[in-house]
Amino acid sequence: MFYWVKTNRFIKWLFSNQVWSIPNSKNNIYLTFDDGPTPEITEWVLDLLKQNEIKATFFCIGKNIEQNPELFKNLLQEGHVIGNHTFNHVNGWKTSTENYLKNAAECEGEISKLNTEKSLLFRPPYGKIKPSQSKKIRDLGFKIIMWDILTADFDASISPEKCFENATKKVESGSIIVFHDSKKAFENMKHALPKAIEYYKRKGFTFETL
Repeated sequence: MFYWVKTNRFIKWLFSNQVWSIPNSKNNIYLTFDDGPTPEITEWVLDLLKQNEIKATFFCIGKNIEQNPELFKNLLQEGHVIGNHTFNHVNGWKTSTENYLKNAAECEGEISKLNTEKSLLFRPPYGKIKPSQSKKIRDLGFKIIMWDILTADFDASISPEKCFENATKKVESGSIIVFHDSKKAFENMKHALPKAIEYYKRKGFTFETL
């Protein structure tokens, strides 16, 4: 499986209408979580973030919101920011623009049932989105949030220690960091995330939401 752990500068330049990082002079970094809310796992993440007084951004799958409304409410009550991750975790490269937009709208419908504030943040599952889909979603007022650091916690072929290395080795001020509050990522994340938070704090980074 190939992926950029640290997003290549050329990719950021080529797709500059999408947000890859937020350069700043305050040493701010941005923790994000994809694919939830997931019972037990999202709760574990929330407990860890609360212990460390960190607010994060959660890109939620609409179907998971529908199935776990109380858990989604907990995200809001804890003061975290919500983003749209489509209703069914759709691969944009394999989906027509019309169906992709419908799927994203269905997710937004689930979010709006429980969240009165419209965040207008969108992250394409797998990071795969066609230019036509990107334009239409941006035309609706959404910011398309990608990432600077991919921890690859979802990859069962890497060790938890390698996941920690991915999360920390090339992080810098402005980095948007991706973890996943999903079942397949949990083994790696539960090892890497607490250690990564400790590392970020030791290096003087501060945590902000998108």
